[in-house]
Amino acid sequence: MDPIAFEIFGLQIRWYGILLSSAILIGIFLSMHLAEKNHFDSEKLLDLVLIMIPAAIVGARIYYVIFRWDYYSNNLNEIYKIWHGGLAIHGGIIGGIIVSIIYTKKRNLSFWELSDFIAPSLILGQAIGRWGNFFNQEAYGRETNLPWAITVNDPTKGIIHVHPTFLYESLWDFCVFLFLLWYGRNRKKVDGEVFILYIILYSIGRLFIESLRIDSLMFMGIRVAQLVSILAIIIAVIIFKYFRKSV
Repeated sequence: MDPIAFEIFGLQIRWYGILLSSAILIGIFLSMHLAEKNHFDSEKLLDLVLIMIPAAIVGARIYYVIFRWDYYSNNLNEIYKIWHGGLAIHGGIIGGIIVSIIYTKKRNLSFWELSDFIAPSLILGQAIGRWGNFFNQEAYGRETNLPWAITVNDPTKGIIHVHPTFLYESLWDFCVFLFLLWYGRNRKKVDGEVFILYIILYSIGRLFIESLRIDSLMFMGIRVAQLVSILAIIIAVIIFKYFRKSV
């Protein structure tokens, strides 16, 4: 699969960038729609989103580079080339949360209220963005003979059939997106519940899907994404229970 969609005056436009941009635009419009539907000033939400997006991208890249420093320390010119892949969603979430907390505190807004508007857009954006991994031939799983296996050109093994883990996660994320929309409309009792459920459900899916991948970021022999997912689930469940007790 060619990662380059087309060229304009010698400038290569990659599928990764197209999908990432599309995910961001769709997420912005959806977040604003949810805010307006709940009688919240969508302009205030847009202000947050416009500073949160670059913070999330930078956070995602920093996170990835840190855990792949063995490579990037010898290839410093590759650090800024995000179009080659290498954005870790956990780093993006951390970056986005930090900026959101600062913004809402300065503007005297509720972090939890705004996070509920953003959560469905975030998981939908992840579902779309995962297809960028397909075009870059990255983030795939171990070899398999299953009927839905995809063919990739592995740098060490050549042409092989592997688990399409990007597809697994994309489908899971889309299901979580639908659930969050339903929950926010029918079951939500306290601000923050939708965002906390996003953290829990995404982390559950990532925990299992990560076990199939062969390119996981590692720390002391442990898959970083699985470790972070477990910690995120524990913390999020505690917060969710606290919210429910306060009702």
